[in-house]
Amino acid sequence: MDNMVDDKKVNQVVEQSNGYELPLLLFAGFRTLIDRLHAELAAQGHPDVRPAHGFAMQAIGAGGATASEVGRRLGVSKQAAGKTVDRLVTLGYAERADDPADARRKLVRLTPHGLDALTRSAAIFDALRADWVRTLGAERVTGMEDVLRAVVPADAFRLDAAGWLGGA
Repeated sequence: MDNMVDDKKVNQVVEQSNGYELPLLLFAGFRTLIDRLHAELAAQGHPDVRPAHGFAMQAIGAGGATASEVGRRLGVSKQAAGKTVDRLVTLGYAERADDPADARRKLVRLTPHGLDALTRSAAIFDALRADWVRTLGAERVTGMEDVLRAVVPADAFRLDAAGWLGGA
């Protein structure tokens, strides 16, 4: 047994195993992709978009949503969703509009600027995947995606990751 958190081997008692390394590597891969996405989004005219904003814009969706619906989709309170929506409105990525189905409700809708950010994000993710294919080879990337699909439950593709990570 080692006491191990980093190369100094302090603070955490673990058996000699690499089990702890799997979630760290998966998260580091995710973080690397997200950091590169946001660097490229900034270069393409979206310097203010943050990861939580991307989750929120996905939660708003093409048809719009109320702040309560955004909160439910993100797994955060209506107040937290409202703060994120306020920020998206301030940055020009979203707007509030009357709900044509219910005059008492306000919908949050993506603006052309917000839709542009999402469209560019999709293209950048495709380019980042292509970078991984150049580095690792198509077979290894496809194999990695296949094995992750085999162990990740189908309902794991949720927008509440920002809430789960303490953001949004």
